[in-house]
Amino acid sequence: MKHRLVTMKKLNELFDISYGNKLDLNKMRLLSVLDGGVHFVGRSSENHGVTATVAPLEGVEPYEGGLITVALGGTKLLASFVQETPFYTAQNVAILRPKVPMSFAEKLFMCLCIRHNRFRYSAFGREANRTLGQLIVPGSTEFPSWSRKAAATIDGLTAPVMDNAAVPALNLSTWKLFEFQELFEIERGRGPRKKDLDGSGKTPFITSTDSSNGVAGFTTMSPCHQGNTLGVNRNGSVGEAFYQPRAFCSTEDVHIFTPKFKMNPFIALFIATLIRRERWRFSYGRKWGLERMQRSQIKLPVLREGTPDWKYMERYMKSLPFSSQIS
Repeated sequence: MKHRLVTMKKLNELFDISYGNKLDLNKMRLLSVLDGGVHFVGRSSENHGVTATVAPLEGVEPYEGGLITVALGGTKLLASFVQETPFYTAQNVAILRPKVPMSFAEKLFMCLCIRHNRFRYSAFGREANRTLGQLIVPGSTEFPSWSRKAAATIDGLTAPVMDNAAVPALNLSTWKLFEFQELFEIERGRGPRKKDLDGSGKTPFITSTDSSNGVAGFTTMSPCHQGNTLGVNRNGSVGEAFYQPRAFCSTEDVHIFTPKFKMNPFIALFIATLIRRERWRFSYGRKWGLERMQRSQIKLPVLREGTPDWKYMERYMKSLPFSSQIS
């Protein structure tokens, strides 16, 4: 079997490389994406390198989506990500702009190649500020066939259900406050103790974690709560909220929200996002007790008569990237 020689190139032959905004997060105002915030990319290896969302800076245009960011120092050296939305950067973050058009899948392949050069900087705390452009990677004509074939698949995954031009922009000034108990029946979670799980069973077991959609394992116990509900943490990672499509069991540290209206996954994810925005109220170890949670309020878009506009929430979620993967 003959092996074809691969043409290798320096990274700066494929990309125009710049060195980011060099902004200090501590001097910026945090602002959620819902309120117009912009992603702030640091040297993290998690969450696509996004460490916060911040208010736009007057006179400082964010970088456009579609570029690659690379961490140039720290313990996560060469952590590389494709930023799909506009962003700012911290210090020691490089920006890679392709010199020729690349698909999203091809950019992901380049991120993988860049990360695999991390071993070159493992000794004596070396950083990549001056040498990033000299890294050797496959030329753009040498991308493996699977990376090109993956482009169509990835584009399909990121597609929204509907065109966002058909959905009016969010206008929080017209929204109205509702108590949770007006919208949901709320009860404390029921099920086995986490220490009693043995790794078997098919019933999802929900705990007060902030990851894996709240699922910590599975149990042989029959479900205690129905699906198409929300689980909201009262303890632990307080304020985390996850949509549970399947019947499940839970710990008492999670409160179960059963809707009094006709809820679907799109509406549920819209509401869960808003609930998470209230987490800051329960920092420093505060718990979110059942009675307080029932009286807590959530602000929602409304119809003219003042009732929640469930249809708008559904359409808004369907206009977002990856919404085609929600079922």
